[in-house]
Amino acid sequence: MKRLAALIALFCLFAVQPAYAQTILRDTETEALMKDMTRPIIEAAGLSPKNVQIIVLQDPSINAFVAGGQVVFVHSGLIDAADNANEVQGVIAHELGHIAGGHVPLADRGMKSATGVSIASLLLGVAAIAAGAGEAGAGILAAGQRAALGKYLAYSRTQESSADAAGARYLNTAGISGKGMLDFFKKLQNYEYRLGIPQDNSFDRSHPLTGERMAALTQTLHQSSAWGKPTPPKLEERFELVQAKLRGYVNDMNDVLAKYPVTDNSLPAHYARAYAYHRAGYPDRAEAEAQALVQSEPKNPYFLELQGQILFEGGHPEQALAPLREAVKYSDHAPLIETTLGQALVSTDNRDHLDEAKTVLRDAITRDDENPFAWLQLGTVYEREGDRARTALASAERANLTGDPVLALVSAKTAMAGLDKGSRDWLRAQDIMMVSQTQVQELKDKGKLPRR
Repeated sequence: MKRLAALIALFCLFAVQPAYAQTILRDTETEALMKDMTRPIIEAAGLSPKNVQIIVLQDPSINAFVAGGQVVFVHSGLIDAADNANEVQGVIAHELGHIAGGHVPLADRGMKSATGVSIASLLLGVAAIAAGAGEAGAGILAAGQRAALGKYLAYSRTQESSADAAGARYLNTAGISGKGMLDFFKKLQNYEYRLGIPQDNSFDRSHPLTGERMAALTQTLHQSSAWGKPTPPKLEERFELVQAKLRGYVNDMNDVLAKYPVTDNSLPAHYARAYAYHRAGYPDRAEAEAQALVQSEPKNPYFLELQGQILFEGGHPEQALAPLREAVKYSDHAPLIETTLGQALVSTDNRDHLDEAKTVLRDAITRDDENPFAWLQLGTVYEREGDRARTALASAERANLTGDPVLALVSAKTAMAGLDKGSRDWLRAQDIMMVSQTQVQELKDKGKLPRR
């Protein structure tokens, strides 16, 4: 039994980790690209682009999953490993198949340590093999346990095959080539070969064999008129820039420089090196790379944002204001960029900038009300203005977004005490108070908070 427990633990280890335990990477340019890349696929799936979210997680593994609702989580490692935008489109098409098909995440199928349906067959495949394949399988698993696991894995394989077929249909309907989907499966198959995963038996796997999946999809994708259709060049250029930015931000600097040597003067190379140098603590080099980007495209809001970010985080908030203001203007007031500008304005410690900071931060929150960092900065503005009630309201909003019902409750009550009863801000504080009060009581009932 000890060996069985260890193998089940291994299975859970390879399953998708909860999304909340990983860092969400929010970036205006990346989010805009993902929307444009996936909009026609989402529509082909019969879903609304307004309701489907594509969220990038900082995780080096090659993976994507859904975890209930209409949210697709994509690991940074998957974007890093992709050869082009079309491969990422193929992966997301598969995940949309899970959403449109109403597939139940692993956590709701009795696997409590997992929260999503993973497309990376090598992850769950390796764990499943460890849990039952080979000569150890019969000795480790009792007949009943093995039958239960087999039923579970068969159910999972059915959903994966269904999502594959649906994803292929969506690509064909959207007029997007399925080459990327097949190419990515080939990539997964190569990883499986390197890991020594057998390719002749899918019984002990939660996903069909990658070779089986490719064979099942090839005819459907090949017969589409979109098969030979190339990705629009502009979209591919945008993907290369986002991929380079991501690599520069999350990968080791030496790896980034090996991929983008200083002799490479392309825009993606400058982008990757700028982020890598900035993160590694080489401000002069980072500024030089950012300057090269801005000189090449003076109205590119994301290059201007980077330039401002480097100056601001390098201890020069006043100098950062000019490029950040330009970035806000050319991005049509993107809320994440507005938040960075607001932070820089606050960080100058110049009271003359407080009105501008309040304006841009309020606008950022209006456009994106799920931005806790914007609430933090706006709360700082209110505090410096001596507005204690709205400082408390900003704290309540931020706590509500970050899952801290105790702080949200206390802050909301403080805000209500200082606001005009019945005003819009008072009503908002009341809403947060009522929601957080219920959450706090639930935590007390579960013994997670002391009763007082």
